[in-house]
Amino acid sequence: MSASDDRDSNAEQTSSPRERVMGFWDHLNELRGTIIKSATVFVLFAALIGYNLQDFNTVLMWPFHTVVLEYPKLNIELGTVEMMDPFNIIIQLCLFGGLMLSAPFVLFFIGQFVAPALTEKEMRAVLPLCAYAFFLFIAGAAFGFFLLVPSAVRVTIEINQSFGWAFRWNVASYYTMLTRLVLGVGATFQYPLLIVLLVWLGIVNTAFLRKYRRHAIVAVFVLAAIITPSTDPLQQTLLAAPLIVLYEVAIIVAARVEKRRERNAAAVWIALLALWARSPSQRAKDLAIGNVVRS
Repeated sequence: MSASDDRDSNAEQTSSPRERVMGFWDHLNELRGTIIKSATVFVLFAALIGYNLQDFNTVLMWPFHTVVLEYPKLNIELGTVEMMDPFNIIIQLCLFGGLMLSAPFVLFFIGQFVAPALTEKEMRAVLPLCAYAFFLFIAGAAFGFFLLVPSAVRVTIEINQSFGWAFRWNVASYYTMLTRLVLGVGATFQYPLLIVLLVWLGIVNTAFLRKYRRHAIVAVFVLAAIITPSTDPLQQTLLAAPLIVLYEVAIIVAARVEKRRERNAAAVWIALLALWARSPSQRAKDLAIGNVVRS
């Protein structure tokens, strides 16, 4: 087999079917198409939410109504304070719903834009990472909606009742708290992936993560205090507990990543030693063949 045949076969093995030659303006056109498709999907979902605004509002009000039913003797209602509050709330609901529903499609369009630049090995690593990121975000958003928001409403009612204050709550403040908890917790649940990525890049290692575990727990409680709208320690603990569990899971996954990287490094060293153990003439021949194939 000739050297040109070796180069052709090697190129066929390393090239990806997604790869195509593109110029600078072609990349700009692809980026523009990605932005247009993402914006179109977001606008369509926002319009769909606006068309079914009452049903969407009923779903988002579920945590509040569920907690209020626990206090039948109290007159707890949400209302508007300023004249423009209804319009601001409608815009907030459409933006919130459009963002949540269009997020998977936007991520898919971004993946289509980035995929041609990735090798098959990188794609095998990126696809599970995106799947885990989406799963963790949904889990965090559900945790915030079904547990933290009712807990925040319940704590606020108990504080108001203990001081004998009247309930004059603004519906805008409820939706602000809802958005903050759902999106904030969903984004916070992504941090185990960041830890694994740092270990994979070799910036930190599992020994470092275990050594500073106590510092990480303190940082988790600080983060929980920032995300949660109240100063209630119970609610902060409810958020901090799963984050600490995720930290431990990240250490376990990072340890597997480290072992795999060490095995790959050991295989490279074994191959180099095997090459060096050959005779000088055979070693020079192997290196020459490798240079021809790479060229």
